[in-house]
Amino acid sequence: MTKAENRAAAKAWHEERERRHAEEARAEAAKAELVELDRLRSYLIKSRTLGHVRPLIDAIDDYVEQITGDRTTLHAKNHKCG
Repeated sequence: MTKAENRAAAKAWHEERERRHAEEARAEAAKAELVELDRLRSYLIKSRTLGHVRPLIDAIDDYVEQITGDRTTLHAKNHKCG
């Protein structure tokens, strides 16, 4: 392997490592954001003023859908309809 080939391989490896690191950081940030959104959503649901906060809950669900692709990610999983 020549010096140029070695440098190119080292650069490609470094770029791949940086890409993986950035991807892991984005995943951790999304996970932390989902935890906070879940806490806020639970608070809004338990506040017993659903008529006034329903648009906020819908907005949280819309944002969660943008992040995860699943609108029901924060919904309670312990009940089944049907």
